[in-house]
Amino acid sequence: QVQLVESGGGLVQAGGSLRLSCAASGRGFSNYAMAWFRQAPGKERDFVATVSWNGVGTYYADSVKGRFTISRDNAKNMVFLQMDSLKPEDTAVYYCAASRYNTRTTKGDYNYWGQGTQVTVSS
Repeated sequence: QVQLVESGGGLVQAGGSLRLSCAASGRGFSNYAMAWFRQAPGKERDFVATVSWNGVGTYYADSVKGRFTISRDNAKNMVFLQMDSLKPEDTAVYYCAASRYNTRTTKGDYNYWGQGTQVTVSS
């Protein structure tokens, strides 16, 4: 069982950068694939990026490729999302999630979720 807490959200101007962090507690963090999802007002929760249990494999949604980078530090039980060249359409609540399996891109594949952190990108 894993508990996840996101941090690092805030207000940023278009073209700026922001780094989100997710702190995990509980046992077996290194056995979980980790991911970031986001949900904009009035929309479904969508996949953003995922990283495999050992940090080697990563996969990104087309909308963020080349701009976002997911990484993890298993020694610290943390996962990060570096967001560069932010656009107003990136505005959403960002959620950290954990899965027993690698390379999953749908929210139904994830077993644990954080409470989310708000990211707002102004024009």
